[in-house]
Amino acid sequence: MDIYTVSFFGHREVEMEAEIESRLERLLHDLITRKQYVEFLVGRDGEFDLLAASAIRRAVNQYGCGNTSLILVLPYTKAEYRDNEQSYLDYYDEVEICADSSEVHYKSAIQVRNRSMVDRSDLVVCCIQHKSGGAYRTMQYAEKQGKQVRNLADCQL
Repeated sequence: MDIYTVSFFGHREVEMEAEIESRLERLLHDLITRKQYVEFLVGRDGEFDLLAASAIRRAVNQYGCGNTSLILVLPYTKAEYRDNEQSYLDYYDEVEICADSSEVHYKSAIQVRNRSMVDRSDLVVCCIQHKSGGAYRTMQYAEKQGKQVRNLADCQL
């Protein structure tokens, strides 16, 4: 089976949320209906991560035909996950703890996890509205790795 992997990154806060969500929904429709199997990798560290996971869930329910997997990739085992493991497993198809980021200082763990996700990805979808921060650095890393990058906020840079 041909697996197409897509990771999602964005700033903690999202400006123009309705427009970003609309662009994301169009992209998800194309991915789900045109690819044999799509693996979506998401975090849970800001507004864009939550917006992406929610949009993916809706798109899978609307267009999906069993050809997707929504995977939450945590940088380390968080107390919130430990305390609510079943609700996470009910929402996401899989929950992974990134091995690389679980072994570094917690302040750098998200960046390490993000780079690990980029390395696995065919496409990086991001919402970068400012030329600073961890999400911006992850987008730069993805570009340096030669990954296909789609910034849903590119008209705002």
